[in-house]
Amino acid sequence: MSNFASEFNSPSITYWDHYDFAHRTAKTWGLDPADFPEPYVGSAGEELSLSSHAGTHIDAPWHFGPTTAGEPAKTVDQIPLEWCYGNGVVLDFSTTKKTAEPIDENDIKAALDRLHYTLQPSDIVMIRTGAEDYWDTPTYNEMGTGLTASAVVWLVEHGVHMITTDAYSLDIPLKYMAEKLKDGDKDGFFPAHRIGREVEYVHAEKVINLRLLPATGFKVSLFPIKIRKGSGSWCRAVAILDD
Repeated sequence: MSNFASEFNSPSITYWDHYDFAHRTAKTWGLDPADFPEPYVGSAGEELSLSSHAGTHIDAPWHFGPTTAGEPAKTVDQIPLEWCYGNGVVLDFSTTKKTAEPIDENDIKAALDRLHYTLQPSDIVMIRTGAEDYWDTPTYNEMGTGLTASAVVWLVEHGVHMITTDAYSLDIPLKYMAEKLKDGDKDGFFPAHRIGREVEYVHAEKVINLRLLPATGFKVSLFPIKIRKGSGSWCRAVAILDD
């Protein structure tokens, strides 16, 4: 699954080739790179500058707000790793929901009924909105849709800790939420995020290639990089299927 798309703050990478790194190492330790076992050849390296919410990443409860149900919200280094590995369940709304048309709990129930599937504790529910079809294009962050607060609550009440989406956000695209807020609809501004101040859960955004997966019958791993006190972190999303 890919790891980058359109971002508010585009990631940047500085590459150090073997020659550059040899000189950096030599300077640090007072050495002559000509004396290296292979003269002037060291290890390659990179330096990255990016948001912890760039690319495929997990949002921790701390991202949603300072507290969850009155308790300090967990940062990404505090979330249980058990939440990040489990049975995957793909719910496909790519042909049933228009862009920015919210997915509510009744939509979730209907999608599960179509699969003849009952959620199990710690299932990882993976929402396919169709936004993945626009991955790595300028319009990606305007495509797909999101969950209502009540949909998130329903999933959490049925044992789900991790929800993923192929879209830019678990909420509807920001341009539509901004319009709602300008019209005085405060409830329509990041409802799926803000409900994380009341019920504890995490979600992963920009998890694509869901069209390649079966609806059920596979494991999914979404372990985050451990960032101390982080509100989120990059993850490598991997689906594990039996041969």
